[in-house]
This record gives sequence, C-alpha cells and structure tokens, in this order.
Amino acid sequence: MKNVLTNIQHNIFSNKKQLAILIDPEKIRLSDVKGFVEKIDQSVANYIFVGGSTVPVDLTEPLVLEIKAHTKLPVILFPGDVAQITNTANALLFLSLLSGRNPAYLIGKHVEAIPTLKETSLEIIPTGYLLIENGATTMVQKVTETEPMPSKHVENIVNTALAGELLGMRLMYLEAGSGAKSPVSPEIIKAVSSDLSIPLIVGGGIKTKAQMELAFNAGANLVVIGTALENDEDLFNDLKRW
Repeated sequence: MKNVLTNIQHNIFSNKKQLAILIDPEKIRLSDVKGFVEKIDQSVANYIFVGGSTVPVDLTEPLVLEIKAHTKLPVILFPGDVAQITNTANALLFLSLLSGRNPAYLIGKHVEAIPTLKETSLEIIPTGYLLIENGATTMVQKVTETEPMPSKHVENIVNTALAGELLGMRLMYLEAGSGAKSPVSPEIIKAVSSDLSIPLIVGGGIKTKAQMELAFNAGANLVVIGTALENDEDLFNDLKRW
C-alpha cells in the first residue's frame, strides 16, 4: 500500500511530531539489526530511513529485509546512488540535490534509476534536498562534488526550497550532513517552513532531544536522526516519550 506520504501529511494535519531513524547499511552489522530495531520500536519513531552516501552494491536489500523482519514501521529508502534501490522497502525518497549544480544529482542519477524503478512497486516520493553548511566537510559534498548553501544566505535557501516546490517536489529536506558539527539553525528552518506548503524534513547534526525540539518548534514536520544513535544508543532513552 502506497501511503507513506499520505501518512506524513495526516500527521502534520494532526499536529503530530514525526521522527525518522536513519540507518546506514555500511555502519551496522546484520547481526545487530534486531536489537537496534527493537530499541526503535520502543521509541517514538514513525519511520526508518535506510541509505548512505557511499553504500556498496548488495548491502541495502539484506538490511531492509532484516529490518522488516523485526518491525512494522515503514522503511523508506534515502539513497545516495541507484545501487541502493530495492523493492523490499516501502517507499523511496527520489532526491534531487537542489542546493548543488551537479547535473548528475539534479537529474542524471534519476534517469539512470528509471529502468529499475519501472520494475518496482515502491512508493516514489519526489524530494528536494538542500545541503546547508555546518562547519565541516561532509561525505555528501565529496560524493556529489557540490558545495553546501551558506547558512547566512537564508533568503536564497528559502527561494531554492520554494523553487523545488514549484517544480513539483512533494517533500523538502534540509540537511546539514551526516556527522555535522551543528544542525540546521532554527532561523533557517523557520524561514523555510513559513513559506513552504509541503512537508519539511530536517536532519544532520541533531544529537540531543533538545536539538530535536528546537527543530520541531521552528517548523520541522519530520526530524531525522542517525549518526548520534550510531555513536550513543543511550539516546534512545530520551526518545521513549516527548
């Protein structure tokens, strides 16, 4: 059933905070998945994202299958490349790197993915992806060979997000990058959410419940956390209730 986007929209209408846990196939062993997913199920998480910037072929599908063996939460692909697409997930964020000007990540990779997507039953959700500077060079920068948007150029960030919406994106993702020194600022989140009429996802550099609350209060509809849990699973204790 293709209902991930509808569910996100319904939760926004109901004023519900939404959390996604991002799992990088390169950073978890299959033998550890069951225990990790059990902690996710005991938290307030609504979704599990799977993906990374540099995931080798054949790692994603076994991980998704193992995750789905232990949870009923929707598993959503957050792919860095075509090789990370698997029909065993529930949905795919069809990401376009709007913050960069590398044609491969604006449209090239998408065209490359079409033969695979024609054969899948995945819910495909067009998603604008904006990389915002955070004080460190991220893997996204290295892989895509693009620069993040300067955080001081708030108006340009807002205009880029709105351009993505007008182009037909169904979600907008503000990203500081995996392992970012600092998350996207509340000022940027508030400015973008104020003008945007599609759901806003915020991720990267969020390491505490307080930072999640700041993002939600600024206007994020869905917050993503990944690296922080890889480094400190005790954070799950703060995610058992809001």
